Amino acid sequence: LLQLVESGGETVQTGGSLTLSCAASGSFGSNNCIGWFHQAPGKEREGVASLYLGGSGTNYADSRKGRFTISQDNAKKTIYLQMNDLQLEDTGVYYCAAGREWSSTVGCGRYDTWGQGTQVTVSS
Repeated sequence: LLQLVESGGETVQTGGSLTLSCAASGSFGSNNCIGWFHQAPGKEREGVASLYLGGSGTNYADSRKGRFTISQDNAKKTIYLQMNDLQLEDTGVYYCAAGREWSSTVGCGRYDTWGQGTQVTVSS
């Protein structure tokens, strides 16, 4: 059974940086990609970045391109989200999820396993 645990969320000032981790335990099975999502207070969850586990493919939301970087450490079965130049609107809960369908144009999809989330607060 695949389980995902996010960590690394904390309070940072605007313009600061933070790296979130998504640690996987168990087998990925049919899951071939991981996505990071952001849910701001009172808003719907949105995808920010995703990664293909079997290679070097990545995909980013337009609003995060150039500021966020997704990467993986295969040996540690951990996927990272490096976030730079954080802004107030980046505040919220960040989730990672495992998906079953990768597309080089739209990224990861068919998510079926989610972590519990980690809180990021950006303060001025």
